Amino acid sequence: MRLRGLGVIAEATLPLGAGFTAVTGETGAGKTMVVSGLGLLLGRRADSGVVRSGSDQAEVAGVWVVPDEGPVADRVRDAGGDLEPIGDGSAELYVGRTVAESGRSRASVGGRAAPAGVLADLADDLVVVHGQSDQLRLRSQAAQRDALDRFGGDAVRAAHNAYRSAWTRWRELDAELSTLTTDQQARADEAIALRAAIDEIEQAAPQEGEDVALAARAERLAHVEELRVAAATAREALSTEEVGGTDVTALLAESRRALERAGERDDALATLGETLSDLSYRVSDVAAELSGYLADLDESGPQELDAIEQRRALLASLARRHGGSVDAMLELVQTGSARLVELDGDDERIVQLRADVEAAASALDDAAAQLTAARTAAAVRLGAAVTAELSALAMPDATLSVDVSPAAGSIEGRDEVALLLAAHAGADPRPVARSASGGELSRVMLAIEVVIAATDPVPTFVFDEVDAGIGGAAAIEVGRRLARLARSSQVIAVTHLAQVAAFATNHLSVVKQSDGSVTASSVQKLEGDRREAEMARLLSGLADSDTALEHARELLQLASDDH
Repeated sequence: MRLRGLGVIAEATLPLGAGFTAVTGETGAGKTMVVSGLGLLLGRRADSGVVRSGSDQAEVAGVWVVPDEGPVADRVRDAGGDLEPIGDGSAELYVGRTVAESGRSRASVGGRAAPAGVLADLADDLVVVHGQSDQLRLRSQAAQRDALDRFGGDAVRAAHNAYRSAWTRWRELDAELSTLTTDQQARADEAIALRAAIDEIEQAAPQEGEDVALAARAERLAHVEELRVAAATAREALSTEEVGGTDVTALLAESRRALERAGERDDALATLGETLSDLSYRVSDVAAELSGYLADLDESGPQELDAIEQRRALLASLARRHGGSVDAMLELVQTGSARLVELDGDDERIVQLRADVEAAASALDDAAAQLTAARTAAAVRLGAAVTAELSALAMPDATLSVDVSPAAGSIEGRDEVALLLAAHAGADPRPVARSASGGELSRVMLAIEVVIAATDPVPTFVFDEVDAGIGGAAAIEVGRRLARLARSSQVIAVTHLAQVAAFATNHLSVVKQSDGSVTASSVQKLEGDRREAEMARLLSGLADSDTALEHARELLQLASDDH
């Protein structure tokens, strides 16, 4: 992971790899910026406050090694990104995030710009982050139920999925029944109004496009005299009925005869004569059509115009009430008839729905009982496993039990899950939220993750000062458990305890430098003497103390023997 312009970190590259990486450093050096940077890559909310003073933006970039097929790869490709295959079914996924001084954020996934929400979606399958706020979250009933469900594995997951399906089915049917019964009168009124509208339209029997055709006919009848004069004048000019009259037809006939007589001596005139002959036929056709047009006008009159206007008025009145046009009315008849079938079937549908809701409720009861049974069985196992872990985490007399009790139904089930801790021998089990100190809560959380990792492994765990409030032997055991967790997952822990850092296979230090006016931090990989010096500083505050250095070597040897 590469950081640039993030808080006190001007620029740093973190060589994170498999196993257990410990991140240490002086107070204020910027250790939490490592977690903040990772949080940005996981789609968490961007805050302009993380931008380093003097920088125009903060940048975080990282590379995940992920399976080249599966949910993560599918989500990346859905977002338009690409993976870089590296063999053995794995691929590299490049992600990035920038935050400007204005607070505006941009993300990239697999080389493509993407919403930050895509990063958050990927995070669900890639990493679990535990910080001080996450320890507080463990106090919530929802987080405790989620922990139990994760531990329960396939058995709880299958029961939970079956319950959710049953819950969704019951809610959908119940909502439909509620709508029908609540709106029954309104739906009855709708059916009455719809039936009246359809009856009114069907009595008028409008035809498709009738309003347009009637408007054109009315326009013609309103100007009938003007049309008659124009048609009669044109017809008279083309073909008069007067004896000895001169019209276009007679003139064309005379011209045609003249050319036909001379055409025997010149082919050109013969061709023109044929053209005139064709024109004569076409003029005769036009004259005949004009005669028909005039005959039709003679039959049309004020009575027809009056009837047309009445029909138009009727259609206009219906259109104003039922859609605005004849075509809209016809569509209302078609769709309204289907709607009437639905509304008229309400009574039968309500009877059927009541039966369906009852059956769905019964199926939901069965699914809830099976989910409760699966959770109860898992609760016994989880309590015993975490208790064993707590004993190894310097809480030898502590007992954790998981109580599954009835609760109001929701999509998550009908169970209230509570982690109960008896911190000392003879103490009554009390909810973790009220009985655990900060240090105890850290160890309970770590114990739960170690146990759950066996049934629901997560690729990466990030712990931000999981060792808060503890020290001594308890801190050594925390380091051991983080190392054990790192056998199956990548573990990154920000810590201030040498006892924890000793068990890391990769030790990074955030180093603060200042010239008196500007403070900047960098990240260094520690090995050999430099790591011993950092361990000594963590133990005593003095990197060159002989006693602290000897103690540091002792811790490192202890961790090495464990490996």
